[in-house]
Amino acid sequence: MSTKIKKRQTDAHDIWRGRDPLDVFFQPRNVAVVGATEAAGSIGRTTLWNLISSPFGGTVFPVNPKRGSILGIKAYPSVKDVPAQVDLAVVVTAAATVPSVLQECADAGVDGAIVISAGFQELGPKGEALQKQVKDIALESGMRVIGPNCLGLMSPLSGLNASFAASMARPGSVGFISQSGALCTAVLDWSMEAQIGFSAFISCGAMVDVNWGDLIYYLGQDARTRSILIYMESVGDARSFLSAAREVALQKPIIVIKAGRTAAGGKAAASHTGALTGSDDVLDAAFRRSGVLRVNNIAELFYMADVLAKQPRPKGPRLTIMTNAGGPAVLATDALISAGGQLAEISPETFNELNSFLPPHWSRNNPVDILGDAGADRYAKALEICAKDPNSDGLLVVLTPQAMTEATKTAELLKPYASFRDKPVLASWMGGPEVESGIHILNGANIPAFPYPDTAARMFYYMYRYTYNLQGLYETPAALEDEDVPVDRATVKTIIERARNAGRTLLTEAESKRILSAYGIPTPDCAVATTVEEAIEAAERIGYPVAIKLHSETLTHKTDVGGVILNITSPGDVRRSFEKIALQVQSKAGKGHFLGVTIQPMVSMPSSYELILGSSLDPQFGPVLLFGVGGQLVEVFKDRALALPPLTSTLARRMMEQTKIYTALQGVRGRAPVDMGELEQLMVRFSHLVAEQRFIKEIDINPLLASPEGFMALDARIVLHDAALETKDIPRLAIRPYPRRYESTVRMKNGDTVEVRPIRPEDEPLIVKFHQTLSERTVYFRYLQMLNLGQRTAHERLIRICFIDYDRELAFVMVHNHEIIGVGRLHKLRGTQDVEFAEVISDAYQGQGLGKRMLEKLIAVARAEGMKRVVADIHSENVAMQAICRNLGFEIEREFGDPTVSATLVL
Repeated sequence: MSTKIKKRQTDAHDIWRGRDPLDVFFQPRNVAVVGATEAAGSIGRTTLWNLISSPFGGTVFPVNPKRGSILGIKAYPSVKDVPAQVDLAVVVTAAATVPSVLQECADAGVDGAIVISAGFQELGPKGEALQKQVKDIALESGMRVIGPNCLGLMSPLSGLNASFAASMARPGSVGFISQSGALCTAVLDWSMEAQIGFSAFISCGAMVDVNWGDLIYYLGQDARTRSILIYMESVGDARSFLSAAREVALQKPIIVIKAGRTAAGGKAAASHTGALTGSDDVLDAAFRRSGVLRVNNIAELFYMADVLAKQPRPKGPRLTIMTNAGGPAVLATDALISAGGQLAEISPETFNELNSFLPPHWSRNNPVDILGDAGADRYAKALEICAKDPNSDGLLVVLTPQAMTEATKTAELLKPYASFRDKPVLASWMGGPEVESGIHILNGANIPAFPYPDTAARMFYYMYRYTYNLQGLYETPAALEDEDVPVDRATVKTIIERARNAGRTLLTEAESKRILSAYGIPTPDCAVATTVEEAIEAAERIGYPVAIKLHSETLTHKTDVGGVILNITSPGDVRRSFEKIALQVQSKAGKGHFLGVTIQPMVSMPSSYELILGSSLDPQFGPVLLFGVGGQLVEVFKDRALALPPLTSTLARRMMEQTKIYTALQGVRGRAPVDMGELEQLMVRFSHLVAEQRFIKEIDINPLLASPEGFMALDARIVLHDAALETKDIPRLAIRPYPRRYESTVRMKNGDTVEVRPIRPEDEPLIVKFHQTLSERTVYFRYLQMLNLGQRTAHERLIRICFIDYDRELAFVMVHNHEIIGVGRLHKLRGTQDVEFAEVISDAYQGQGLGKRMLEKLIAVARAEGMKRVVADIHSENVAMQAICRNLGFEIEREFGDPTVSATLVL
């Protein structure tokens, strides 16, 4: 067995029992500084001094072959000469020496290394080669590596300062991660004045090994970290980032500022990190999909961490603004509306209550201007009334220091409303010394106080957007209404293989429509005709009027070469159109592009809208979906939204909500609405097509007609990847799709067939019914504690069980007579090749051999996923499960005093 596997197995056991491989970076016992020196102003000296000056409770060993001692501490020629087992190595040597230093660390059994040294991928081919060596060493040895080209990291709560920063961060609850070391030092300096504290302060550099996903997941599990703030220049491993972010965002906010929004900024970010930055719009879609909140500047990054820590999230975008001056309220309103929020409409009841005590000249609308002579009591009473308004999702209280203003007393009277009716309350106390004490009171009462009202309004909208993103993760999607209708994947495979074997990358319109039709997307009849006679025969069969379009394996935009003629009503018109298209294509594109025509019916769908539904490839996130206004002016209107496949009905609707056409589709100006549920289902099927057919590079359905009568893909274009590419060479999806290949069936002892398949998001209602069938004993054996039915079936819990990340865990359900009768789960232990299993069978079906069948399934899947071990904790009294495990080759061990036994199977 190799060292790597041994190490990974040790790590797996640690994780299983509550430790994490990244603990070495934050809680090391022995730290070696490789490249330590006494040279004044050097990184090696500063890093060593920071470590020996910070009380992290461990020992520091300078490593320098040319010095016997450094700063009065004995130095060692190499890591292997250090007399203690080194946990963490901080490397500050020249880039060219880093690979050999890391190999020496790996050979010495070092668990983690921070490579501060620069001079890698950001400098071009030579640096790229060095960086690849660093990556290979980390991968082969199992040693975790942060960097290269970073500032280092700090763990203020444990006292560790493994960086060359000028000062130590204050301890607190914010986890901060940055790709820019220089930005880290600026934020650190600013945080001292703002008195912001950190649970972790990490400069991650080029992320050759430890990436966003690793750090997000680690901080997500850290109970002392309440929010995670990120400065990002490139995503790196998109799937790892999205996987960790989606899981952690449900527990604590992840707030990101991403450099490179503009083309020039993106180029600068790529130059800085030496990595692809990808499309900014796609990144926004990825953030929405994973529950991450994106802000625009560094101040907003920390504002939002503060706001989300102090106030509840709003349930909607409607804000009530209360003020003693009109101008600031107008600024706040402009900022709110520009961001995408809404002013709350004051209810009649609220209006009457306000009108009963406010002066006659109050604004009588929102913003609620209670006038410049408002005292503290008027503020408090108006706030209480506005907070009760069901039309309002949050409140912003604006105060300007006028002659009668009581800034301090008003703040005191607002303190009871810091947690009032589960709505956020924000404040803007404008001015300087006159309002300073009031600001201090408000912040101390957990009411965030901002210097400017427009900033406060934007922060409210960010709070709502964060809520909106999370709701997409929590909402149970509808099941596909036609899921029992099989997809004709065999036809799709035949079409794609035929084109690839011929060396083609462009499918014809007829081929493209057959593929869409195979996935249940409506298309009109489409007959291919290579001669005039065939064209006339097809037109007679389909029925006039018809449309005649160019049939070509090389030309994609038919209208550009005169390849579309509509409303053909007679055989003579068919002949003339056929010949006209042939001549125009030959004159505009040359010989060989005309292979005939397609004959299609003229589709009549009154009151229809032209939409576009498509997919293209992003360099970082793989396939990306597009929805919006279609037709010939698609690039003019640019009303579109992006999303990552695969979709659920919930995600499809949220994708549409990003567009202006969404409002029209629901019916405007007397026009009937389209069937939005059916459109959601169509988009879900389209996303499955994109996710499953990996050889497809691009798809355009334009236009997709949408009307109250239904939907029709009038035109379609599919482009394949180069025929020389194999599946492994094609960019993978950022989100792993439903693993259909693991679907199977088993038989119970009574002979009945049971379907075994991966769990799906829309299974939540069936899982609720399943839990109703479990006895207390079965529940106790499964969860090792008593959980009542309400706890087990809470929506917030079940959506995380059903809407899983298939890359992180795999869950399976056994289905019999359309009911779930068993559930099994494989959870991959992060940073290892081990999985932990758990399963439970409905009491009514126990004794039918399903427990063994489920575990056999889980073992087979673990092997297929490349895992090395399957592990579990089993209650000591659950002798039936222990017997099944022994029968399938597990080793069972029990420690004295432990109420559980550990089961381990080496694959």
